[in-house]
Amino acid sequence: MINELLETSISCPYCGEELSVTIEIMDESQEYIEDCQVCCRPITFDITVALDGSYSISVRAEDEIM
Repeated sequence: MINELLETSISCPYCGEELSVTIEIMDESQEYIEDCQVCCRPITFDITVALDGSYSISVRAEDEIM
């Protein structure tokens, strides 16, 4: 079971500012929205967890199609 906090840097898809964020990695894939700390626009976080426990993190604008 994965449940860890990961601090990482992302770039806001709106303003391009680099942000330091803390993400909770769980044992299943998830998607959530968090506002940019600079421009306050909603960033969609996609955390994908593979069967072997590895994960990937991607961010996109809220209205951007995957």
